[in-house]
Amino acid sequence: MKVATLVMSEESTPTVSVVAPLHAQLIHDLQESPTDSTMTKEIKSAICLDLNKRYLYDEEKDVLYVASTMDPRFKALPFLSEDKRQDIYEKVIAEAAKSQRETGVETGKTDADVVPDQGPVQEDISAGPSKRPRVSFTLADLLGQTYGAVRPSHMKTTHDQAKEEMTRYKEAAPMPLAVANPLDWWKQHQSEYPLLSHLAKRYLCIPGTSVSSERVFSTAGDIITAQRSALSPGHVDQILFLNKNLKIK
Repeated sequence: MKVATLVMSEESTPTVSVVAPLHAQLIHDLQESPTDSTMTKEIKSAICLDLNKRYLYDEEKDVLYVASTMDPRFKALPFLSEDKRQDIYEKVIAEAAKSQRETGVETGKTDADVVPDQGPVQEDISAGPSKRPRVSFTLADLLGQTYGAVRPSHMKTTHDQAKEEMTRYKEAAPMPLAVANPLDWWKQHQSEYPLLSHLAKRYLCIPGTSVSSERVFSTAGDIITAQRSALSPGHVDQILFLNKNLKIK
């Protein structure tokens, strides 16, 4: 419990993706052992009972599970059953495809990138002797409206692209737990997984605890004192921003 508290109390790296695996691991480690004393068993039972009351709604669980999937450290989701794991993977694929349609994430050449045929090119008669323009006809003039708009059946849909990215993402080596920030991993691999990387940024920016915001209020209390009561709200915001973001080497 102490280690879990310290991990989630870090300010720069804890995201919501850590909550589900940490929650499952705590419940697993707090199971009763034959060597436990009566008091130890009671303490473990009380803690497990409280933990099991957390995240009771399916919507909350799905958000946590999707966030863990988008974290390269926990993407295998070993704390879930096989059926639930596949269900979460399908949710990620569907949401990544939907996100692409809504935001227009670039995944390569699309139909809009293909320059349409403008028809036969005619000679410029503005310069030189007056000549009758020579017009050429092609098969596109005869059958273009019927066959030109036919979409090849083998063209990949957005859902197919998201499914392929998920397959490659699951097969890739997991990020070591020692590497703290999963967003750094996605920054390096966003060209390989354009759809999933966009979804990862949406979920991994969610803080896992309220520790950071509470520390901001504590810092503000240290800044606004009786001797500095004339500080304007704008200057207080600037000082807080610098305190939290300025890295002094």
